[in-house]
Amino acid sequence: MTRVDEIANDIYRISTYVADFNLQFNQFLVKDDEPLLFETGMKQMFPIVRDAVSQIIDPASIRYVAFSHFEPDECGSLNDWLALAPRAEALCSVVGAMVFVNDGALRPARGLNHNETVQTGARRFRFKATPHLPHGWDAGFLFEETTATLLCSDLLGHAGDVPPVTDSDIVGRFRETTNAFQGGPLSNYMPYTHHTEAQIKDLASLKPRVCAPMHGSAFVGNGERALLDMAVAMKEILG
Repeated sequence: MTRVDEIANDIYRISTYVADFNLQFNQFLVKDDEPLLFETGMKQMFPIVRDAVSQIIDPASIRYVAFSHFEPDECGSLNDWLALAPRAEALCSVVGAMVFVNDGALRPARGLNHNETVQTGARRFRFKATPHLPHGWDAGFLFEETTATLLCSDLLGHAGDVPPVTDSDIVGRFRETTNAFQGGPLSNYMPYTHHTEAQIKDLASLKPRVCAPMHGSAFVGNGERALLDMAVAMKEILG
């Protein structure tokens, strides 16, 4: 049920398909001097994610556990990782550290400001603070500058048990999934505010070559175009 695939140099997608939701739940491991895990999965997924990580590195060597925003599939097993890896430090937005992590986690987080960078060895991450995109006051994204990989959480996410990587129409998949949510409990699952378009344009200006969503295939291609087209779809469906 869980598979591991390298989607960029030393960046691995760990993916578990959950048929009840028709969704893949993805985490991303960056193998480097100071390994980084982006998104943890829900607490009950910790054993299978840990075992998948162990195929690549010693899980206890994780240095950073990062995530976009407070939600179970983003950081549900954060404390399990902090307990397993003695040097591990949570990475999130300054707001996330203030409103959740520094109270709920085993150790204080390193809160990142907009455009702050983190070096893990050969890899350099730029943090983009994006309040309420995709959800929550604390939201943000990490962009790995050397591989031009955007770890984009729910942006461009889509349903299905799909291949690890695609160069096809990911925006069409995103549109189809978002439309399918309307009218049910996940209607308007991403708030559309007067900041949304500018936030997406800022992410698109990074010109990512890989966009790695939590749900579905990683997109390899013109990430700038994909994000801008996604913004149009979001405005039509959610705006």
